[in-house]
Amino acid sequence: MGKVYIVGAGPGDPELITIKALKCIQQADVILYDRLVNKELLTYAKKGAELIYCGKLPHNHTMKQEMIHHLLIRHAQNGKVVTRLKGGDPFVFGRGGEEAEALAKHHIPFEIVPGITSGIAAAAYAGIPVTQRNLSTSVAFVTGHLKDDKKEDEKWKSLANGVDTLAIYMGVGNLPYIKEQLIKHGKDENTPVALVHWGTTEIQKTVTGTLANIVEVIKKEKIENPSMIIIGEVVRYREKIKWFEETHQQDLFLSEAQ
Repeated sequence: MGKVYIVGAGPGDPELITIKALKCIQQADVILYDRLVNKELLTYAKKGAELIYCGKLPHNHTMKQEMIHHLLIRHAQNGKVVTRLKGGDPFVFGRGGEEAEALAKHHIPFEIVPGITSGIAAAAYAGIPVTQRNLSTSVAFVTGHLKDDKKEDEKWKSLANGVDTLAIYMGVGNLPYIKEQLIKHGKDENTPVALVHWGTTEIQKTVTGTLANIVEVIKKEKIENPSMIIIGEVVRYREKIKWFEETHQQDLFLSEAQ
């Protein structure tokens, strides 16, 4: 019997991976990796390791989740060390819990290796602290795949009024609906909003606006997924402490000058 490691690869910058996660890549006989995993991390795989792409796009899944479960189980039963490499953290909208459940059902040994989730990291790279003393003492991680359902009203009411900062994953397509529901349930339309596209990578792009105008802003700037949406007063800190894009531009300038 082999073993499966369900590993968070971090938000995009390969240097943000943990030491334990890197060891899991280096020791694996088989690596199943997702679309948002930085491919540079795969260069650390040992010679002869089998690399299997399991990427998912909206309405276009290279591999169904059930097949991923099957491959994890089969390779482990064949005595392989398997690393399931997932973007961000495997237990934050990563379906890592489903994979762990499938492994447990078949009595396959496994470990969970947490990773830095983009809800925190992309915001930080954009100069936005998701919590800030006296301003934001609560933050909620929310999926962008939300339903227009009367049963959801209480959830929207809580998100609009009970949480200081919202970090919304993969919600660009649903942003008009998200905006509408938050305002409907009491969120001030002047609340600042930021979208961080490909956060922590060298092509990161951040745009800001308010709930009132953010839909128009992203259309103008052509922002798509993958993007983190950060909603709350903490977004105002970006103007004071944004650092990554400016640092990256300076590095490019110095590189070209040399």
